[in-house]
Amino acid sequence: MYRILFVDDEAKIRLLIRKYAEFEGHEVTEAENGMEAVRLFRRTPDAFDIVIMDVMMPELDGFSAVAEIKKIASPAVIMLSARGEEYDKIHGFELGVDDYVVKPFSPKELMMRVAAVMSRVQRTAIPKHELFRAEGLTIDFTGRIVTVDGVRADLSPKEYDLLFYMVNNRNIALTREMLITNVWGYDFYGDDRTLDTHIKLLRRSLGPYSKFIVTLRGVGYRFETHGA
Repeated sequence: MYRILFVDDEAKIRLLIRKYAEFEGHEVTEAENGMEAVRLFRRTPDAFDIVIMDVMMPELDGFSAVAEIKKIASPAVIMLSARGEEYDKIHGFELGVDDYVVKPFSPKELMMRVAAVMSRVQRTAIPKHELFRAEGLTIDFTGRIVTVDGVRADLSPKEYDLLFYMVNNRNIALTREMLITNVWGYDFYGDDRTLDTHIKLLRRSLGPYSKFIVTLRGVGYRFETHGA
């Protein structure tokens, strides 16, 4: 399901596409001109996954509206036009438009274009930069970087894996079996001492923030923070 903003000054076209898109399970918001579309993005920049924008509209044309929207957010964009001139297409692609559909078109074709564009966008999307902070401890999940009071900690790959798993499951009691299975895998042939050794090394690497790793006697460990 995609959140679609459909922008066209022709009410009949908006109604037709809205009904078809909603039948396919999408969420559709209408705008009758470019100015209204820009206002919607200024109000809530992350409200839409894709914009379907007519080129020729009163008040603010589709190209100008897309240029303004791109200053605010980065939705996928499909342009609609009754004209098929190469100049229009080149201008649209220079603005960052993902596809260009010439009128007349069928609702089915348009929804297929939406699916194709969104599939392409999702494949090339940059992963969201995930950070965790607690007091002077910062963990960059995306970059696999841990800093202690602003100084980068030198963790082994397994220490990273262990810490990241514990932080992602913070404030939860984690048994030794859970930790070994999820960090080392089902084919692990070592024993509990391997886990304990890595916990010891991890605590040393975290310095004053080793306090977050709590030992649960007879059970395992818990990464415990308050308000984080």
